[in-house]
Amino acid sequence: MSPNGSFPGKTILLVNTGSIKKKFILKKLKKMGLTVVALNKEKNWADGYIDHWVLADTNNHGQALEALESFLSANPAVKIDGVITFWEDDVLLTAKISDRLGLIGIPFKIAKKARNKYLFREFCKENKIKTPRYALIKSKDLDYVGQNFNFPIVIKPAYGSSSAFVVKVENKEELAATYNYIKKNISTTTESALSDGLDILVEEYIDGEEVDINIILQNGKIKFSSIVDNYKTDEPFFVETQWAIPSRLHKNDQQALNEMAEMILEKLGVQNGCIHFEAKVTKDGPVPIEANLRMGGDETYSFTKEAWQVDLIENIVKIALGVYIERIKKPDIPYKYLISYDFIPDYSGILVKLDVDENIKKNEHLEELYIFKKIGDPILVPPEGYEYLGWVSVSGNNPLDAEDNLKDILKYIRYEVVKFDPSSSIGKTLRRNRFSSAAMNKDLLKGMAKIERIKRFKVEDQRKLHIGVACNIYQDEQAAVEADLTSVGRNIEKTLKEKGYKVTFFDFNNLPKAFNDLRKSNVDLVFNVCERINNSSLLEPHVAAILDTLQIPYTGSNPFTLGLCIDKIRVKKLLNYHGIPTPKWDYAYSLEDKIDEDLKYPLIIKPANSDNSIGITNDSVVTNKEGLDRQIKKITEDMDQPALIEEYIDGDEYDVSILGSEEDDLRVLPLSRSIFDKMPEGYWHIYPFDAKWTDNPAYKTGITVQRPAKNIPKKLESLITEISLDTYNILDCHDYGRVEVRVDKNNNPYVLELNPNPSINIGDCVPGAAEFINMNYADFLEEIIRMAIRRYKNRPPYYHLQGNFM
Repeated sequence: MSPNGSFPGKTILLVNTGSIKKKFILKKLKKMGLTVVALNKEKNWADGYIDHWVLADTNNHGQALEALESFLSANPAVKIDGVITFWEDDVLLTAKISDRLGLIGIPFKIAKKARNKYLFREFCKENKIKTPRYALIKSKDLDYVGQNFNFPIVIKPAYGSSSAFVVKVENKEELAATYNYIKKNISTTTESALSDGLDILVEEYIDGEEVDINIILQNGKIKFSSIVDNYKTDEPFFVETQWAIPSRLHKNDQQALNEMAEMILEKLGVQNGCIHFEAKVTKDGPVPIEANLRMGGDETYSFTKEAWQVDLIENIVKIALGVYIERIKKPDIPYKYLISYDFIPDYSGILVKLDVDENIKKNEHLEELYIFKKIGDPILVPPEGYEYLGWVSVSGNNPLDAEDNLKDILKYIRYEVVKFDPSSSIGKTLRRNRFSSAAMNKDLLKGMAKIERIKRFKVEDQRKLHIGVACNIYQDEQAAVEADLTSVGRNIEKTLKEKGYKVTFFDFNNLPKAFNDLRKSNVDLVFNVCERINNSSLLEPHVAAILDTLQIPYTGSNPFTLGLCIDKIRVKKLLNYHGIPTPKWDYAYSLEDKIDEDLKYPLIIKPANSDNSIGITNDSVVTNKEGLDRQIKKITEDMDQPALIEEYIDGDEYDVSILGSEEDDLRVLPLSRSIFDKMPEGYWHIYPFDAKWTDNPAYKTGITVQRPAKNIPKKLESLITEISLDTYNILDCHDYGRVEVRVDKNNNPYVLELNPNPSINIGDCVPGAAEFINMNYADFLEEIIRMAIRRYKNRPPYYHLQGNFM
């Protein structure tokens, strides 16, 4: 080791990089000149600090050990000199690694005894160390606890950390409700440290002053220890709010605490490590709570560094590498007196206001300020969750001075958490007890946070949004339709990333994965261009429905509109009801159905529930009863769909692209016109499947597309625009859509259909039309995002599901 505390040529294995809150650890490790190998589930924010990645789920110890051995076999030049972790989740895995590789550490059999709170209590009892009455319990044991334990009691997970799901129970009446709350809610999603087990421990409440003892232990000798006072926790959930260093306890109490911790670690057999020991000082002396075999979280490192000028990370590395540590003598007076404060709201909700005065940086007493949440984020506090906004630490010339300085610093920080809009029922339902709706509220809060974030988002900041893209990915893109379905999502993803958005793709061809990924994601808004689930366009509306149930805002129309427009028969009925001109029509579910005899040939027969012109060919237009029956049979029997029969309108076809949802943002883009006057003889003037998805020369050369349409009478243009807008509004389309209109030889327009989810790929009709109002493709996509944000603003939940036609 060099004099400046660096370790050139040494390689350390870091088990779990943790969240970005641990960035200071990685920076310190690299500053020490170490080669860092990270055993982690995936590459992440720490990539710039890591020399080698070993990718494996650290919750799966077998997989992680196998991955590590494979890495070492494949990289013989890499020699691991020491292994460390800073996460409670990975104490046991780190112990297994040190055992297997013969490295300095805490043996697994010892680590498990400390890690499991029940086994730790058993150890204390066996060694005649003060311990409260305790037991592992299941629901059948509650009567026993009620009859044999002195209340108040504490119920907690045997493998928990950070006070998650630690609850004080005052009497027998609260016992069952508290137990059921913990049993129902504990999961590795809420508290990752629970991956080692979900057993529940009950013990009698210890009344006293709680402290943390941070210890550097090498070769069985305590080289340094420091006591931190914990301010009174917010019970019944033991929410920790404030800490102070150095301890204000009497020196005799401090000595008793250190002696107890040293004795327990010696009897446990812990020889090496940085230990975060938790205890209480009672009227009968110190009582251990737990021994965490890793460095404490949050301010533990900075507290120790600033108060005593002792670097815990550096000493952890020394222990792991076997570098001898001299006993560290603390001065009688600390270098600084420090106090910290956690920002914890009174209730779960959405962070809607966060103001940190810039002048706070000029305050000489400010030591550290960490804010983990952003405006629009949910904050789940007990009983829904165990989160907080962030924390601040402040220094002073003495303990009282530090407290006064903290009061001054807190004046610079203002935040507001709201439960929800008045129209939300969250928090208004009657509870049988304080836990009864915790699980429901937690899920609702997380979902509603996404909608609330969009509602409060400033349009000028929209590139800070995390955008999801819901689409379909086909590996075999030989089929033209599937190739287009794949490329539209990828092009949206690519374009938005180029504009600076964070983008995540959700492939609905793998529905279970897409659903789970969406549920766990932190996307703010989903660009919904998905057209199939289970390879069926009939399930297209369910994508929007899934997003609604997950309470994730999305672009485009709601599931009702998407479902309605797939059913061409119902759309025709609705258009007729509202007096929108559309070709005369009828429908059939079988050959036995009678067709309206007033319909005039030629007729066109289409599948009533398909898109992309699937099922439409040149033979779809018929001139007699024989042809009609043949096409009805093909659709109803071969395709197993109802058939829509329309009078054939010979003339130009117009695509009317529309943007917007509200009256003041609706815009009809320049019209697109298809002219069929160059079609070869024998071809009807329509857009069958071949015209859209093959290179059939009859259609490639026979159809002239004008974009924008040229030389059309203003009166006709206005009429097409007006009936298209009416159709768009009647069917309650949102953000964008395309209306298809046929015009006969006498300039009479007829609405064929509305596509509320048209392809918006590069060069497609709608974005192509937008180019004529000076919107390039990126501008077009950003405009859709802007309109979606606006649509969700100032509206109650699910307002977009209340259609105009209802």
